[in-house]
Amino acid sequence: MDFNVKKLASDAGVFFTRAVQFTEEKLGQAEKTELDPHLENLITRADGTKNWTEKILRQTEILLQPNPSARIEEFIYDKLDKKLPSRMTNAELLGQYMLDAAKEFGADSPYGSTLITVGEYQRRLGGAEREFMQTSAAAFLSPLRNFLEGDWRTISKEKRLLENRRLDLDICKARLKKAKQAEAKAAAAPDFQETRPRNYVLSASASAAEHELRVAQTEFDRQAEVTRLLLEGISSTHLNHLRCLQDFAEAQTTYFTQCHHYMQELQRELHRCANAVGAPHSSVASSNPAFPSERSSPGASFSSCDPNPGPLSMEPPATGTRKAKVLYDYDAHDASELSLLADELITVYTVPGMDPDWLVGERGNEKGKVPVTYLELLS
Repeated sequence: MDFNVKKLASDAGVFFTRAVQFTEEKLGQAEKTELDPHLENLITRADGTKNWTEKILRQTEILLQPNPSARIEEFIYDKLDKKLPSRMTNAELLGQYMLDAAKEFGADSPYGSTLITVGEYQRRLGGAEREFMQTSAAAFLSPLRNFLEGDWRTISKEKRLLENRRLDLDICKARLKKAKQAEAKAAAAPDFQETRPRNYVLSASASAAEHELRVAQTEFDRQAEVTRLLLEGISSTHLNHLRCLQDFAEAQTTYFTQCHHYMQELQRELHRCANAVGAPHSSVASSNPAFPSERSSPGASFSSCDPNPGPLSMEPPATGTRKAKVLYDYDAHDASELSLLADELITVYTVPGMDPDWLVGERGNEKGKVPVTYLELLS
C-alpha cells in the first residue's frame, strides 16, 4: 500500500510538471522541441485519415440505414456481440402490405392483381436492398470500423506517449539551462567563507541535469522512431481502404442494376396487364383520331398478355434509322425482344404507336424490341 501511495504521488508530480511545461509553451514562456518535419507530415496525414474515415463511416451507415433508432439498435447488438434479429426492409414491408391488401380486395380484380404484381416486385427490391446492406457492411464498414477501433487506438496511444516524452525532454532542457545559469553566476561571485563552496554544489546539480537530459533525449528518440513506423503504416491502410471502396462500389452497382432490371420487368408486366384489361388511357387513345389505335398499330404485340408472343412483324421505320451502342447486357424475355451484349453496335428505329421506352433493334438478320435505357444513341 505504501508503495502504491508513493507511486501515485510520483505520478502526480510528473503530471503537474508536464502541465506547467505545456502551459508555459502555450504562453510562449518556454522553449518547445519541434518534431522532425517528416514525422510532422506523417502525423498530419494520419489525423486526416482518421477524421475522414469517421465521416465516411458515419455517412455510409446513414445511407444504408436511414432510421436512427435502427442504427442505435444495431450498435448495441454489435457491442454486446449478439446477433441482430432479422428485420424487413421498407420495400419488403411495403410489398407485404400490398399482398395483404390484394387478399382483401380480391386477387381476381384488376386492382388486386396489380397489387400482387407490384407487391412481388417490391419484395424483390427489398431482397436486393438487404443483400446490398449485408455486403456493404462486411466489405466496407467493418474494415473502416476495425481501423478506428484497432490501429488508430494504437497510434493514438503512441502519439500521446511521444508528446509526454517531448515534454519530459523540454523539462530537462529547462532544468539544465537554469543549472548552468546558476553555476555561471556563482563562479562570477564566489563566497569563500562557506565550508562547502556553492559552485561545487551547483556543478554537481548541472551534471545531474545533463545526465537526465541524455536519458530523456534517448527515450524521446526511441519513441519518435516507434511512432514514425506506426504512422508510415497509414499507406497500407489507404491501400486496404481502396480495395474496400472498390468492393462497395461494385456492390452498389450490382444493387442498382438489379433494381433497374426489376423495374423494367415490372413496367412490362403493368403495360401488358393494362392492355389486357383495357386500360383507360388505351381506350382514350383509341377513340381519339389523333392517336393511332393500339389494336391496329404494328406495335400492339409489344404489350400483349400472351406469355409467348410470336416473332415481330413490323412496318418500315417511321423516324429513320440510327446507330446505338449497347451499355449493358440484356436477355430477351420473349420472342418479340432482342438480346443485347454490352458495347456492341446495333441499328434502331421506332414505329407509330410504339411504347416510347422501347425501340426496334436490328443486328444482321435478327430483329426485336430493345429497351431505350440500355442504349446510347449515336448521331
